[in-house]
Amino acid sequence: MQLWGIIPRRSASSALTRGLMDLFIPSLTNNLILTPNKHTTTFTDPHHHHTHHHRHLHLLFHHHSTTTAPAKPRRNSFPHILKSKMTQTLHKKQEPAITSVTELPTSEARWVTLQKIEYTDQTGKARTWEVASRKTRSAKTGVDAVAIGNILLSPNKAPSTLLVIQYRPPLDAYTVEWPAGLIDEDETAEEAAVREFKEETGYEVSRVLSVSPVQAADPGLSNANMQMAMVEVEVPELEAGSLPEQRLEDGEHIERVVVPLAELYEKLVEYSKRERFIVAAKLFHFAAGMDFMKTQKYGL
Repeated sequence: MQLWGIIPRRSASSALTRGLMDLFIPSLTNNLILTPNKHTTTFTDPHHHHTHHHRHLHLLFHHHSTTTAPAKPRRNSFPHILKSKMTQTLHKKQEPAITSVTELPTSEARWVTLQKIEYTDQTGKARTWEVASRKTRSAKTGVDAVAIGNILLSPNKAPSTLLVIQYRPPLDAYTVEWPAGLIDEDETAEEAAVREFKEETGYEVSRVLSVSPVQAADPGLSNANMQMAMVEVEVPELEAGSLPEQRLEDGEHIERVVVPLAELYEKLVEYSKRERFIVAAKLFHFAAGMDFMKTQKYGL
């Protein structure tokens, strides 16, 4: 294997080449393939099918034309830069994929169970209904979850809202949503909204504007319910790439997107056209209502 782009070919002694290979090849052989390239060192991940070009590695070593021995590298430059580049490559995000789907006995279900309801309808006829039921409902509120509609207020931007994008296995797709979460045993919907918003977005809620009555989430399938909390978040300066640190749990991978309120409906329609993207109903209904008020003339 020739390490083109890292060491000039004529100046690389076999001892140095072996030393470099011992330094970083063992950590790559299970994940990456090194491909020689005249100008760049290319790392190709056979599992992700992405190629990463590290254009500065070939500058790490220099040689003199009058000797075959390589010049000493700058102090700490090679280990530091190489470690940084390798870490970025090895932690490259991959696309989530479902590996199997099997029947789940209700005795093994941790979060949801399946029940059969027997009832009589309005004519007195006996009927049955299958329902998915959560096992985690808050005893304090009798409510499962809270969704957090939010308005970001900043002196340098028009009023905006923060959306979260995450992979949802039941849909095998990325959903575009407002931040949301289950209500803990000893919480109210308002308390859960403040906590969840901080965890998922990194922002502190400045003011809770309202909390909705209890709402059905999917009444034909489940007895799951929720409340909607609308909040204001004052942000001194809202700039791309300057979002605060999230406090996510293991297994949570949540992308945040800030969208001007005036563009929300159009942005959600755009997301809905992307492959493997689905917009959450409650968010789309809110945006569609705003758009309806602007475009339809009913004197409301």
